Amino acid sequence: MNWYIKALKNYSTFSGRARRREYWWFTLFNGLISMGVTLIALLFGDDWIISTLYSLFALLPGLAVMVRRNHDAGYSGWWILCPVFNLILMFFKSDPEDNRFGPYPAE
Repeated sequence: MNWYIKALKNYSTFSGRARRREYWWFTLFNGLISMGVTLIALLFGDDWIISTLYSLFALLPGLAVMVRRNHDAGYSGWWILCPVFNLILMFFKSDPEDNRFGPYPAE
């Protein structure tokens, strides 16, 4: 949960680096919360407004953490526009050295 909150706090930070752990924990909690919000919305008969609002709320932090994850691997943030490359990249380890996007993020 700490990684999810960290990504939300850095919602507008597109510079720097984010480790795989930060990306995957954010993705996991974002998916779980999204499913929970959708389920609650369906139970109350509101099938799209609440879930759409949460999706809009989580869009910018999600983009920011994906860009920082690409930076961690040594690639430009613009690679998020290529979903296949981005999906493959998310499974590889980061560059353990400092790169042009910043120092190696310590735990």
